[in-house]
Amino acid sequence: MRGVKLPRLVPSRPVPPPPAAPGEVLAAAEGLRVHLGGRPVLDGVDVEVRAGEVLALVGPNGAGKSTLLGALAADVPAAEGVVRVHGRPVSDWSAPELALRRAVLPQSASLSFPFAVEEVVRMGRAPWAGGDRADEDEAAVAEAMARTEVAGFAGRPFSALSGGERARVALARVLAQRAPLLLLDEPTAALDLRHQELVLRLCRERARAGDAVVVVLHDLALAAAYADRVALLRSGRIAAGGPPSAVLAQGLLSEVYDQPVEVFPHPRTGALLVVPHRSP
Repeated sequence: MRGVKLPRLVPSRPVPPPPAAPGEVLAAAEGLRVHLGGRPVLDGVDVEVRAGEVLALVGPNGAGKSTLLGALAADVPAAEGVVRVHGRPVSDWSAPELALRRAVLPQSASLSFPFAVEEVVRMGRAPWAGGDRADEDEAAVAEAMARTEVAGFAGRPFSALSGGERARVALARVLAQRAPLLLLDEPTAALDLRHQELVLRLCRERARAGDAVVVVLHDLALAAAYADRVALLRSGRIAAGGPPSAVLAQGLLSEVYDQPVEVFPHPRTGALLVVPHRSP
């Protein structure tokens, strides 16, 4: 109608999730089947990710670990089955809503522009822009950089870093996002021994603080040392799931990896050790 001024519609900001209760399921896949390039990659996978736990996805190359992580992140579509995040199918969440609920670390990090390290980490705060917690940006960025030991080269171009340094900066971005569900794809692949331990300690600390952490690992010894639960994948299915002591069994690992494996307790701590069997 002429002369009638319509109200301006302002899009509402996504509402952050409330703190999760210990053991609450923050992500789950039920009967998940995924096809990539016309080929089945996941076939009937069921898995739950709980607040307060580190879940390690392990298995040989091509088993479907990264695809499962991508499906839980809502980055890889399901052919069948359902993926839920915070109790709702991922299709029910908008991209901004998902960004407040889960943070994703891909296998490799690359940027086309010469952003400084601190600028890359600050990208993790984008989901909170204009919201009630935007005033936490500086503290979140500073803490994430300190925890991943990248503050010392905050002003350097991301493109000038080594592979391991880039991996830690990418993790800092994920930590700065402060989402309650962390999905990390091979975060230790490019790291030296010290920083592998650092990253897994950070995973365990985030879980102890109430987050849910899913981490794809090739190092079974790291999975044994830091995971609360392990899902062992083989040919797109979960061959076994449960605590490391139950899943990382010598016979099962030797069969799944087609490589003789030895599993034994550490002589001093009793912690589970997993090593390939080598003939003298």
